[in-house]
Amino acid sequence: MATANTEICLSAREEPVAVMTVTIVGSQLGDEGKGGVVDLYGDAADVVVRYQGGDNAGHTVVYDGTEYKLSLVPSGAVRGKIGVLGNGCVVNPRTLFDEINTLREKGLDPDVRIAERAHVILPFHRVLDGIEEDVKSESDQEVGTTGRGIGPTYEDKAGRRGVRVGDLLEPDVLRERLEYVVPQKRALVEDVYDVDIEALEDPDAFDIDALFEEFREFGERLATEDMAVNAGAFLAEAMDDGKTVMLEGAQGTIIDIDYGNYPYVTSSNPTAGGAATGSGISPTVVGNGEVIGIIKAYLTRVGSGPLPTELGGVVGDTPGYDEDADGPDEELATYIRDEGGEYGTVTGRPRRVGWLDMPMLRHSARTNGFTGLAINHVDVLAGLDEVKVGHTYELDGEKLYTMPATTEQWARCEATFETFDGWPEVDWEKVAEDGYDAIPENARTYLEYVSDELDVPIYAVGVGPGREETVVLEDPYE
Repeated sequence: MATANTEICLSAREEPVAVMTVTIVGSQLGDEGKGGVVDLYGDAADVVVRYQGGDNAGHTVVYDGTEYKLSLVPSGAVRGKIGVLGNGCVVNPRTLFDEINTLREKGLDPDVRIAERAHVILPFHRVLDGIEEDVKSESDQEVGTTGRGIGPTYEDKAGRRGVRVGDLLEPDVLRERLEYVVPQKRALVEDVYDVDIEALEDPDAFDIDALFEEFREFGERLATEDMAVNAGAFLAEAMDDGKTVMLEGAQGTIIDIDYGNYPYVTSSNPTAGGAATGSGISPTVVGNGEVIGIIKAYLTRVGSGPLPTELGGVVGDTPGYDEDADGPDEELATYIRDEGGEYGTVTGRPRRVGWLDMPMLRHSARTNGFTGLAINHVDVLAGLDEVKVGHTYELDGEKLYTMPATTEQWARCEATFETFDGWPEVDWEKVAEDGYDAIPENARTYLEYVSDELDVPIYAVGVGPGREETVVLEDPYE
């Protein structure tokens, strides 16, 4: 009887399963162009869900010549899709409503829902973020945060003293939460960091009454506009009704709190596993869908930490970087940075630049289980005589094909490079119209090397910033 049941179950699994979810994951250190890919494939999705992070994200979408910079509202808003901020997110209501108002001024009408289980970024979280980063900088331990209060909010979540979106809807609960947590924060600032709260730019960040009034009003707006939802149930009902869901990650795999280069990481899980826990959609549903890894054709990062394939450096971010340094790699790094517009969407900070790092991508592909790749910014490298890739690492005499587990080991890794012939500057808009075979041959060789090394097919190639400047090979919803 057991054998018969097993056969029935196996047979059932062999039936084609409609793709209900597509998960978009950054495969590097963030800034890979995830927002553009969400926008590219978003027309087939009914709901777009952010499953982690907060307004430290920076997603840029260009449509009909208009550039939309989004840090919290899901990128599907540009296509008029329902956007959901899942329970894995941390939400700053000030930022959220400012973004919604800005989008409305540009003629959009975003439909945004927020998980009642999502945690709220309060003003004191941002203050503490800045104080703590300043303290770390004194011993060169700064992480390079955006200063948006993300980490301190996740700390309070883990410490079971956070304020959740659902609490904003119930004034008595909100008051109770604030009366519990605010005195702790005041003591931390005054007694541990020896900072005078009254001398701060925003002393009301630690005033219970001021916080209560402001965030009670946010709760009233959430209720009036019917924005707060039980996200897992909301999404399950949508899928039961036949709607498709796109899950949008922020940041990238290598700054995942568990799988990244700790402690130079974000405070959440941008990896595909975070899509389930951060949205309320079950892991089996996410696993039966598509998981698309977004890759930039070279490598960038904002902030400190190792970068074995780095070209040049950025003052204050690159460990041991001499601001008087000047050489051919520095010139090349500046060229790529300027050609690619490699400055943080949120902070405006210059990004560190390096060649593509295959050990990093192998780690990312294994961790996320990519079913397809979208490789962006191929046009930025056009015109170079040669393009390099960090193929493997050397660590203490051993060849490594993937990232080591600790950041200290990774910092000692030296990249071993493969060199590819460069490709010319072409009319990339026409390339996007004509398709994959119109991409210069040397660029295709480069792309196919990445696909072969990761054993994952290419779904899309970005050859410019706009929606129409993408070569699409596969539609994950078909």
